[in-house]
Amino acid sequence: MRTVQMTLDEALVQEMDQVVKKLGTTRSAFAREALRAALARVGRQEMERRHREGYTRKPVQTGEFSDWEDE
Repeated sequence: MRTVQMTLDEALVQEMDQVVKKLGTTRSAFAREALRAALARVGRQEMERRHREGYTRKPVQTGEFSDWEDE
């Protein structure tokens, strides 16, 4: 692991301290999990953007998926 320094608002630190105490974890562990979740969310948003962009470039044609309607 690598140590990094971050600047956070005092209110955010206090709120995080309350949560980590309830969860029985540490600031670092909590921050790691929050960052992983945020990165996953950004990744999903990028994939959704690319998906929308693809359908904009090549829209679904009428009947394109009709073979699957009975499945």
